Amino acid sequence: MDKTRILVTGGTGYIGSHTAVELINAGYSVVIIDNLSNSNREVLDGIEAITGTRPDFVEGDCTDFDTLKKLFADYPGIKGIINFAASKAVGESVQKPLLYYRNNLTTLINLLDLMGPNGVRGIVFSSSCTVYGEPDQNPVTEDTPTKKATSPYGNTKQISEDIIRDTVASGAPFSAILLRYFNPVGAHPSALIGELPNGVPQNLIPYLTQTAIGVRPMLSVFGNDYPTPDGTCIRDFINVVDLAKAHVTAVERIVEDKCDEPVEVFNLGTGNGVSVLELINTFEEATGVPVPHKFAPRREGDITQVWADPTRANKVLGWKADTPLAETMLSAWRWQQRLRERGIM
Repeated sequence: MDKTRILVTGGTGYIGSHTAVELINAGYSVVIIDNLSNSNREVLDGIEAITGTRPDFVEGDCTDFDTLKKLFADYPGIKGIINFAASKAVGESVQKPLLYYRNNLTTLINLLDLMGPNGVRGIVFSSSCTVYGEPDQNPVTEDTPTKKATSPYGNTKQISEDIIRDTVASGAPFSAILLRYFNPVGAHPSALIGELPNGVPQNLIPYLTQTAIGVRPMLSVFGNDYPTPDGTCIRDFINVVDLAKAHVTAVERIVEDKCDEPVEVFNLGTGNGVSVLELINTFEEATGVPVPHKFAPRREGDITQVWADPTRANKVLGWKADTPLAETMLSAWRWQQRLRERGIM
């Protein structure tokens, strides 16, 4: 029997590559498209080493409609899409808003345009807890009101959710699941894939591990005067493999027509708030490696504190993020060590 074909946009990126692994392990046929702007082709080797299967790969930009149109022609029968093809750093989005609006919104619109004519049953959208803005109380549920975004990145996620809802409500012949991530961290336990952004990292953990191994001299903690117990921001840090498994459950729900609503929303988090300083301490305790760090001024666009109530995902998807944070930090460190062994970082 032919395997169900799933398109993973941005699939050589951090979350995309881990999700490709879990999809292949679950028996799906995976097609990846990525422009390699924040990843590299060698990730495919890692996916193949873990699963024994090399996913089909198209090097291309999802903002180019003709490139996507050709992909659907070359790989017929795609039943579901998981969209990771988005720029994702809060701080960078404040500096480069047009890059974020152009990339994140055009990609989504192109995909939605092509889904109906190509018989795609639905899309799993990579959303974010940033849609909640600065919440009045924590943890946040899916029914917590969204607020004005504090960054262009967060705004692209809010707008994207609206675009998807409006498109489905217009009578489009597909469904959608919006997965609102909290803060993905860690690496695959094999240390064969992990987070490796091009250039200077825009996200906390790769900067932290690169500092711990000596590539960066110092980790900057942005703000120590927030109204939190230790003055640093609080987030819900979720293991990337746990996160990836939720996407498999979501896409299965779509292709098997199990959705209760045309558009469903799920928070993906642990339900625990952890401060930046607590995260650094957990890394140091798990690895025995010190992380030189200093306090820096607050970064524009950052939210004080947010963490998830993942009850709906636990009950409806039958999914739970249960990897201990110390184990997650150790996986990130093993990935960094492997990069050093390979002469990459």
